[in-house]
Amino acid sequence: MAARGAGAREGADHRAVIGHAFDALQGRSEALYVLPNPILFVNRVRISTFALGARLPAIYAVREYVEAGGLISYGPNWPDMWRRAAELVDKILRGAKAGEIPVEQPTKFDLVVNSVTAKAMRLVIPPTLLARADEVIE
Repeated sequence: MAARGAGAREGADHRAVIGHAFDALQGRSEALYVLPNPILFVNRVRISTFALGARLPAIYAVREYVEAGGLISYGPNWPDMWRRAAELVDKILRGAKAGEIPVEQPTKFDLVVNSVTAKAMRLVIPPTLLARADEVIE
């Protein structure tokens, strides 16, 4: 959700900016992708509520949005990434040179679907997608 045009700036009232961004989206968008961003994460309940109220299907990169009432998330499994980070720190503390450790990409991703939100939005989630989900919130 690009809030740039809605007045996003340092020190802005982010709740108001998010509200203005949703006002601007209504009737102009068919779906929403919410980027992983600390300001948006703190406002995840508000964002999920706006999306539901606007009947705007939204996908998120972080599962906590779906736990807060969002529709679907697909993104890296953060506990797995933290575990890998700890393993890399351990290697460095044991003498490995940080510059010689290869950069890694996430290897485990989670798909989480909120069927309660789907029903409230009158959306039918295909059974094949539900079968592939790591978690379905019912």
